[in-house]
Amino acid sequence: MRQAEGTVIGLIAGFYDVQTEEGLVRTRARGVFRQKKQKPVVGDHVEIQIDDHGTSYLVKILPRVNRIGRPAVANVSHVLLVISAVQPDFSVQLLDRFLTFFSWQKVAVTIYLSKSDLLDNSPKLDEIKASLGYYEKIGYSVFYNANDLGKEIPNLISEGQIWTLAGQSGAGKSTLLNKIKEDANQETGEISQVLNRGKHTTRQVKLFKLGSGFLADTPGFSAIDLTPIKLNQLKDYFVEFNKASQYCKFRGCQHLKEPGCEVKKLLEEKEILNSRYEDYLAMRTEISEGRMPEYLK
Repeated sequence: MRQAEGTVIGLIAGFYDVQTEEGLVRTRARGVFRQKKQKPVVGDHVEIQIDDHGTSYLVKILPRVNRIGRPAVANVSHVLLVISAVQPDFSVQLLDRFLTFFSWQKVAVTIYLSKSDLLDNSPKLDEIKASLGYYEKIGYSVFYNANDLGKEIPNLISEGQIWTLAGQSGAGKSTLLNKIKEDANQETGEISQVLNRGKHTTRQVKLFKLGSGFLADTPGFSAIDLTPIKLNQLKDYFVEFNKASQYCKFRGCQHLKEPGCEVKKLLEEKEILNSRYEDYLAMRTEISEGRMPEYLK
């Protein structure tokens, strides 16, 4: 019997696949986890026991950095957010929801615009790129070409990091993963023309080795619930609001009707997008009422 450490990369029929320095080990979880009401999830760093008879057990979950999504991924370092140009249609409201949620979770985000080829040389694509130019200005990396992203992303993932794909259903997350990692063989699906939304094709979380770390495909980030965020802290998760707030007259300014508000000043000067501020107000209403908008459920 010997011990090893590794990362849970998949869960199949009660077995946990753990990537170790020695290779992939299929394990079962000890009953102690049920007693402690704990459950290992994909992305967990764990200790396992390996015996000489082909039976291995997951015995300990090492401390987590985070645990996000349903189904959950643990220890997420970075999100690759897939937003479609069309089918389903591009939405700054949805983009802002994702960015706010992951800012709250303290997870960095890179944006990829999928399906832009379906709008080649159209005014609509120019409008979308102009909108995304603002997000680049406030600090987000944006990619428009899957081939460029595929070449770059293995270099972006640092040793042991876990990146995860996120985005609305049908945006093309699994299609992108198949381009980035050709042996992923993830199932892809069609778009419902009636609902303008996609069908879930990813049914379980799985980590794929990429560069020095991992990339996860997961169905867990298609709908984002912001209601657990504290109302007075929401402003902190809009990166440009947070930066500007140091110049507000009042500490803790909520950027509503307070005098000497730097965010409102920048809004008037068109340095902050009006849609960003409107989405901020809409999220405040959502959090104060404690329920997601019906169209997102």
